[in-house]
Amino acid sequence: MTFSELYSKANAVINPRKLSEYASAGGVGAAILSESGTIYTGVCIDTACSMGFCAEHTAAATMITQGENRVVKMIAVGSNGNIMPPCGRCREFISQLNDENLSAEVMVDDGVIVTLKELLPHDWRK
Repeated sequence: MTFSELYSKANAVINPRKLSEYASAGGVGAAILSESGTIYTGVCIDTACSMGFCAEHTAAATMITQGENRVVKMIAVGSNGNIMPPCGRCREFISQLNDENLSAEVMVDDGVIVTLKELLPHDWRK
């Protein structure tokens, strides 16, 4: 599975929309490739009181629901098609789901791929 294919999957779920006066969703899409080769996607949910969550969280929750927790590759895409690095919360969240997730490849910009460990250089667990 290439990052180009993952980009297409993440981009395909983007659908910015207002859910209510206080919430919106779909401005960012994410795709996670799991150890089994399955692709899990998700979108962000933004709320007025900051209780929403990122697209990576949605994709990871779907992966966990399906009985998996090992991330091999991941990408997030904004509504304008830009590749976005995961926020600090997402980096930490994904890293705690499986110890091997620190070696997951993350596309953080067009053509720039790093490991999750590189995004968490001063890991608190060490």
